[in-house]
Amino acid sequence: MNRQLSFERLIILYIPWALSSLLSGDALVSYYIAWFGSFFIFFVTLTGRIRPLPDDLSIAAQLMRPILLVQIIFAGYTCCTSIFYFLNVLGYDNFSKLDTAYIVDVNKLQITAQCQRYYCLGHAAFVSGIICFMKYPVKLKYKVETESLANFIFYAAVISLPLSIVFLKVPGLSQFSNQFSSLSFIAGTLALAFAIPQKKQINTWICLGLYFSNFYSALTSGFKEPIIISVLVLGIFLYPTYKKLVTVIFVPALLVLFLLLPTYARIFRQNAWGDNVSSNDATQLALDAALNPDDDLDETNWGFLVYRISEIDMFTLFVRSTPAKIDYYGTDLLKQSAIVIVPRIFWKDKPSTEDLVMERVYDAGVIYRGSRVSAKPAFIVDAYLSHGGLGVFLFMFAYGAIAQLISLKAESLFGGYMLGTALIFSGLFQIFWRGLSLEFIINSVFWSYVTMLLIAWVLRYKNILRPV
Repeated sequence: MNRQLSFERLIILYIPWALSSLLSGDALVSYYIAWFGSFFIFFVTLTGRIRPLPDDLSIAAQLMRPILLVQIIFAGYTCCTSIFYFLNVLGYDNFSKLDTAYIVDVNKLQITAQCQRYYCLGHAAFVSGIICFMKYPVKLKYKVETESLANFIFYAAVISLPLSIVFLKVPGLSQFSNQFSSLSFIAGTLALAFAIPQKKQINTWICLGLYFSNFYSALTSGFKEPIIISVLVLGIFLYPTYKKLVTVIFVPALLVLFLLLPTYARIFRQNAWGDNVSSNDATQLALDAALNPDDDLDETNWGFLVYRISEIDMFTLFVRSTPAKIDYYGTDLLKQSAIVIVPRIFWKDKPSTEDLVMERVYDAGVIYRGSRVSAKPAFIVDAYLSHGGLGVFLFMFAYGAIAQLISLKAESLFGGYMLGTALIFSGLFQIFWRGLSLEFIINSVFWSYVTMLLIAWVLRYKNILRPV
């Protein structure tokens, strides 16, 4: 891989944002330029036109690296899903114009285009952060001393699960439970991808048990993202060995999930959360409703596409209130994030992270106090709330840079891509894939980094990792 980066090429990433800003007077044109701009950024980065992709591995064998998977999931979800909301603003329902006499809310249209410009700027800054710190091949500090990497990953999956349960029982350490639960899922899925082609029946059946246990937990969570991630990650890990099979099976499966999950999640929540129905019964009712839709399925799916798959509706509400009614927060959110880092076991009266985040939601009038609805702002929204467009650029650049640097550190500590990025980085730092509120991200990344260092120390102590 070419280590030299031409910073002039980085400017190319910002052309869509600059052009859409120059044409901001026409909200329709400005939005489309910014929206298509993210696809342009995907194209020039994933094809290596800004900087060559790492050549130490084939593309199929390095999909979990930040420039690939993290960018596709995070930027794809953040920047590209707003199109349905935009069409809804223009008066479309299920891709059909409601009425030729429909009057578009011009102010809402302009704010929607403004938010999309921030998305485009954020995408460019995020990728810039990754590209500026891509240095491959990684200089390894340690190498793995094990006869079978597949067996090691299998044991990691088996050990991580009970550890997550133990941490769940210890007051103030539940965040470590989430880390090891996520690590167990990634390790189990990766071990399954190893065991199937190697025809290890015992490992395969145990890993299948772990996988379906995680999948069932995702089904009964009431949320759509864990279900999609479960299927997506298995497909990614199997892809290097079974390219055609994964393309034929997993791509259609993901499309079907996007069609069925809005109805499934709605029915599950109605029953499990509102009617005191058991999770098993709620799951069955939700599956029946999703597989045997009634007449309001299209309405459910369109509502999901407009208001649930994208968070731009909430973004527009924050843009309306800041800085017009509420001043930018400056460094206040970073200070709150520093407070959140302190484990509750050492500070029993520590403010609730949820309460800290929701305060700015209430202040902006996104939802009213006392409402049972949670509406936490996305990372890019917090970046905007901190200092407008400049905040978006700085925070998103740091977001990409930190994700890339941690991935490099993991590969350096754990002997390469397979244990470093595919297992440890993907297992402990999944929060980079979605990007929650600033306090949640900083807290999770900080303690996940500590956990990563502790795991590396244990493996060195056990002579599984040895200096190169």
